[in-house]
Amino acid sequence: MSKIALFPGSFDPLTNGHLNMIERSTLLFDKVIIGVFVNTNKTALFSLEEKLIFIKEAVAHLENVEVIVQEKKLTVESAEELGANFLIRGIRNIKDYEYEKDIARMNHHLAPHLETVFLLADETYGHISSSLLKEMLEFGGDVSEYLPQSVNRALNQKNREMKRNEE
Repeated sequence: MSKIALFPGSFDPLTNGHLNMIERSTLLFDKVIIGVFVNTNKTALFSLEEKLIFIKEAVAHLENVEVIVQEKKLTVESAEELGANFLIRGIRNIKDYEYEKDIARMNHHLAPHLETVFLLADETYGHISSSLLKEMLEFGGDVSEYLPQSVNRALNQKNREMKRNEE
């Protein structure tokens, strides 16, 4: 039986922390599917199509990775359709753990055969989040070391456009 994992997230934007998790996951699973999902609790900066392009470019060097977009389904439903038997979730801190633990329990209730695997963030990236990076950029901070190059360019361009629209 192949070990297929789904790594779901909004990836708005994809960070080097996400990329590190993806790269590490490819060593554990036969196939890793990156699922670009809609987070109903957040207003997205990038469209699903833009995120799909960024992620595909960032993971092009990884042979056992596939990237999909999912707008209207529960994660467990997508996992079942894709043949995934694992969900990958990243943990940076105790706050993430508490949040992810509840989601993992609900997912297990909905799909008992689907196992959630928590990966601890590499200490290099454990302090960053997409939200924090967007806030730093808003106030003129340099976020380039935390993002793949194409994402950094797009995020800076998006920030410039938003500032022009505010004027």
